[in-house]
Amino acid sequence: MVCEINGVLGGTMGIQSVRDVDLIRHAYVLPVYQGMGIGAALTNALRARAAGHLLVGTWAAATWAIGFYQRHGFRIVPGSMKTSLLRAYWPVSARQIETSVVLAAARLNEAQASELMKAAQA
Repeated sequence: MVCEINGVLGGTMGIQSVRDVDLIRHAYVLPVYQGMGIGAALTNALRARAAGHLLVGTWAAATWAIGFYQRHGFRIVPGSMKTSLLRAYWPVSARQIETSVVLAAARLNEAQASELMKAAQA
């Protein structure tokens, strides 16, 4: 999904379905267009398309990205769940798992977390 402003690419954000979840992938807004609501609009559009739980993974050091997603209703999943989710849904190294966080679009209740954990281990 892209956002164009006067024919210029202002931002892009992708969604990838992986089994029972949808992942936000490659979310970017050009610096000149940041703070104008483009990221929020793209996030909302992806939420409307998501069929399952919507997750996003990012570097723990990317505090600006984490803050953005938190302002838009995402919550950081607990560390033990993060590890299982990263192993199940992203092709990442052990080092990336150590230095990343996963955020979920809605707070997962115990039953939902349990179901995701079971699916992640399958």
